[in-house]
Amino acid sequence: MEISMEIVITDGFTLNPGDLSWKNFEAYGNLHYFPRTLPNKIIERCLPAHIIITNKTIINAATIEAAHQLKLILVTATGYNNVDMAAAKKRSITVCNVPTYGTYSVAQHAFALLLQLSNHVGINAASVAKGRWQKATDWCYSLQPVIELKDKTLGIVGLGKIGRQMALIAQAFGMKVIYNRGNQQVANTVEVSQHKLFMQSDFISLHCPLTIDNKAFVNKELLDLAKPTAFLINTSRGGLINEKDLSQILQQNKIAGAALDVLTTEPPEKNNPLIGLPNCIITPHNAWISAEARGRIMETTIQNLQAFIKGVPQNVVND
Repeated sequence: MEISMEIVITDGFTLNPGDLSWKNFEAYGNLHYFPRTLPNKIIERCLPAHIIITNKTIINAATIEAAHQLKLILVTATGYNNVDMAAAKKRSITVCNVPTYGTYSVAQHAFALLLQLSNHVGINAASVAKGRWQKATDWCYSLQPVIELKDKTLGIVGLGKIGRQMALIAQAFGMKVIYNRGNQQVANTVEVSQHKLFMQSDFISLHCPLTIDNKAFVNKELLDLAKPTAFLINTSRGGLINEKDLSQILQQNKIAGAALDVLTTEPPEKNNPLIGLPNCIITPHNAWISAEARGRIMETTIQNLQAFIKGVPQNVVND
């Protein structure tokens, strides 16, 4: 393929808000950078592209058909459901992703959420900032009961690379680890059925991909099996959870709480049933967003581009 190409970056801001560099991509053609692309601008902006670099911008069949020079779509993420794979295959357009980049960052965030649920650092620190400690009768206090993690059970749904890292962190805290679904080996962990995992766990952490088969599998029926003292953590995909069911379970105090980094619709709709619940912590899908993890995405994406140009494409998801 020719070295000089039209390269369109549809939504580069979240990956690189300014602390990384697109310079390596400039060596391969004319770089058209857009921090964000609204739906009504996608076709217009992608029209001249030989290569599209996208994170979450939807590259549908109409865009693929309109971009007559298009040869390659580089997804700067692991998930690639924003690309119409059938349309890309029909035109023999290669689609590549970044299969591994956030193992440590996502596991770290998931455990940070777990620690917030167990130690309540955020709300206690906020109360001090508001002057509550100065007015306290006693020399110490906690607004919520603090839970010691030793000998508590962490249930991991999806013992892949991130789930494995989560298990190792948990074991360092003295926790017992059980899991359902997964192919990674971690010593002193026990595989159990999904129902037993929800019944036995003190903390349940989701680390599985979203598929047609497991969409909204965390529902009322499954949550009803959990202990009333249990907590649910999700740093994987929002669509794994039936949000209406979880909201009802939380409002009825059938589980102790939840901590989520992902929601079914992002950004969330104004009437999302989980936002604002006192026993539900939500962060804005930023478990992956460390500079180190984003740097790995950039590095793998340029390697994907270079491999394609050499005629040996890698990380292809539409063979």
